[in-house]
Amino acid sequence: KFSKKDIVLEIGCGIGRVGRELAPLCKKWIGCDISGNMLEHAQKRLSHLKNIELIELPECNLEPIPGSSIDVVYCTVVFMHLDEWDRYEYIKEAFRVLKPGGRAYFDNFSLTTEEGWKIFKAHHELSDRPSHISKSSTAEELYAYMSRASFSKIKIKTDNCWIIAHGLKK
Repeated sequence: KFSKKDIVLEIGCGIGRVGRELAPLCKKWIGCDISGNMLEHAQKRLSHLKNIELIELPECNLEPIPGSSIDVVYCTVVFMHLDEWDRYEYIKEAFRVLKPGGRAYFDNFSLTTEEGWKIFKAHHELSDRPSHISKSSTAEELYAYMSRASFSKIKIKTDNCWIIAHGLKK
């Protein structure tokens, strides 16, 4: 839920799959990723859009983004690739870069749903787990990160195997 007036930031934009759909709906869309290679693909893919900016992140934080400069931050289908500490860091950083009244959205696959448990169990049974294997979350985990980062009006919802967390910066 954002408008043509909003500056929107995506954490872990990859090749700009989601950004391509959202950029025409906002004032400015900023895609961030730690992979310069992914951002090169995003640049080619999104070159027809004039209201985008792509930023390579040096680490799992949003250091290149000024504080209180963003209306909406979201991170979708990325947390499964991160350790817990990095998830929390991105949520803290999202709070920092949001303007007062700014909104945040995060998701991950849930350990506590039947579908999420099937994914976890399949990974558990692998004898040789790759380093990039998907890592689950719980609703309590995402709520704790958001509340500790000072978000208010936190809402957590489960949809099939996904946990979706929303919050507001007062």
